[in-house]
Parts: sequence; C-alpha cells; structure tokens
Amino acid sequence: MSGPEVSAFGSGHEQVVFCQDEESGLKAIIALWSTALGPGLGGTRFYPYADENAALADVLALSRAMAYKASLAGLDLGGGKAVIIGDPHRDKSEARLRAYGRFVESLHGRYYTACDVGTFPEDMDVIARETSYVTGRTTAHGGAGDSSVLTAYGVFQGMRACAEFVWDSASLAGRTVGVAGVGKVGRHLVEHLVADGADVVVTDVDSAAVEAVQNAHPQVRAVADTAALVREPLDVYAPCALGGALDDETVSVLSARIVCGGANNQLAHVGTEGLLADRGIVYAPDYCVNAGGLIQVADELEGFSFERAKTRATRIHSTMLDVLHRAKDEGVAPSTAADRIAEQRIREISRLRGVWLP
Repeated sequence: MSGPEVSAFGSGHEQVVFCQDEESGLKAIIALWSTALGPGLGGTRFYPYADENAALADVLALSRAMAYKASLAGLDLGGGKAVIIGDPHRDKSEARLRAYGRFVESLHGRYYTACDVGTFPEDMDVIARETSYVTGRTTAHGGAGDSSVLTAYGVFQGMRACAEFVWDSASLAGRTVGVAGVGKVGRHLVEHLVADGADVVVTDVDSAAVEAVQNAHPQVRAVADTAALVREPLDVYAPCALGGALDDETVSVLSARIVCGGANNQLAHVGTEGLLADRGIVYAPDYCVNAGGLIQVADELEGFSFERAKTRATRIHSTMLDVLHRAKDEGVAPSTAADRIAEQRIREISRLRGVWLP
C-alpha cells in the first residue's frame, strides 16, 4: 500500500470488517462507527480507490459521519458505511454483489446497506438475494427507489435555513447558486433552486450530466470546471460531488456567503472551517443537510411512505437553524455545534439501553 498507513485501531470504531472473495474478485470494507442508537445504516460506495489504504480512510470517515447524521436526523440508527474497491463500470457483477451481500448477512443486522456513489437501487435488489439487511431497493420490490431525491430536498431545506440566518429570508430567489456535480443529488437540487427563482451555475466532469440539466432548464449556465465555478460571483456554493471539495485554495477565492451542498466530507482538513469563518462564510455541515437520503431509505424499514419521509426531511430546515444559532451563541463553528447536538442525543438515548427490558 502506498501513502501513510491508516489504522482502524484508535479511530473509535466499534467494528471494521475486511471482506474478500477471490472467485468473484470482491474486495470490500464495512465499517461500523457506533450502534449506540441502533444498527448502522449507510450506503455501499463502489469506487476505484488507488489502494486499500485509501479505501479504508474513506470508509472510516464516512461511517463516523453517518452516526452523526442519523443522530441529528432523529433516527434510531447508528453509523455504518461500506466500500467496494473497483471500477463500477468495469468490475460490477452479479457474483461480486452477491458475495458482498453474504458478508453483510454475516453481521446479523448490525449493518444495513443502501446505495451510494457507484451503486443503485437495482444493485440493492441483487444484494438482497443474499441478505435481508438491505434498504434503498427499487420501487418494484417495495423499496424507496432513488435516495438522491430526498437528499437533494434536504440540502435545499438546509440551504433555505442558511439563507434565513444570513439574509433573514429563506427564499433563494435572485441569489446566484453554484452547484458542483449534477449527477444524482446535484441534478435534483438544481430543480428546487430553479423553481425557487435562483440563478444557477453548474459544472460536472461528465458533460452529459451538464447537458441533461441544461436541456431540462435552459436558463442554467455552465462553466468548464470547479476551479472556474468557485471564482464566479456566487451567493451560495453547493459541492455535490466527492469529498474534500473545500481546500485552502478554494476557500481563498470563494465569493459565496454560504456553503451548503450534498457531498460528504467536504472539508479538506481540520482547519478548513476556520478559514471559512475567517472569510465570513457560513458553512452548513454536510452530514446535517444531506441526511434526506438516509431518512428516505430508513423509512423503508417501516414500509416506505414517500410523504412521511419527505415530512421528516423537511425538518432539516429547523435542525440547520438550531445548529447555526447554537454555533453563534456558543462562539463555535457550525460543525462543532452540530457535533455537540448529535453527541448529546447519542448519550441521552443510548443511556436508556442500560435499562434492562425482557
């Protein structure tokens, strides 16, 4: 393995499982940060990591964020995540997905899987042939379908909360919003922004994704890449692709007053949020605003109701406002305030598990 060694020991995780099936070519890692509130629920990311070390670092960070996301969303779920190492366009197969499903089943319900980057509801249907601990399935199989629908809706609600905090109005009408990544979540987010009257600028490494958005919304403007987008005169910047979008260079040139997007792990390093605060930029913690997808697939465990899930996702607006006001009152960064709210709920609710029930 290249790069600095990453170890699950000392990371605070309850359990990390390395999964390998030589016949199918499966190499996967399942990480459980905490099951204090309930079984870990988190998507399976199918991605061509440079090496096992990179995959481990990603799944450790993602699973921890899922625990905080579930807690903030008021769900009785813990934090889990999985990664499958490989190119989903080339390496995904029925045998590999079903082999992965066997490993999920071996955890006996400590972990429920769902969709993420590189996986889709149809893949969950394949995995479900080997395990019952799957959500985010197709509607044909009684599932919630594409979880990016409510992920985007939740990000939009979080963005409205930030706008209310900064400009005393929850409307994005007349504001310029830059969306980086318009594949799954970003595409749906653009729909909400256009409907609200925002001026939208987009970019994506996939030109077909940009073309699809502009065909649906001709008023949307596109720029060449993210480097160009962050230099645009923006009111809001929405990173909706992969993590690490907010590095020092990006923060130094960003004109937006608000950063609120659907991508996970947006901060490139620990000090990034401080740099945003120094420039007067309000940052919406990603795991707070992108919880709509988790809410959607979690609702499937009760027998899916889109309206019920959407109602729950609407509460992201009030949660985000609570985070921003607590951050202001306590003189801390929004992510610190969000962490404190999530950790308080984990402590208070998990304590009840100490009360023995037959």
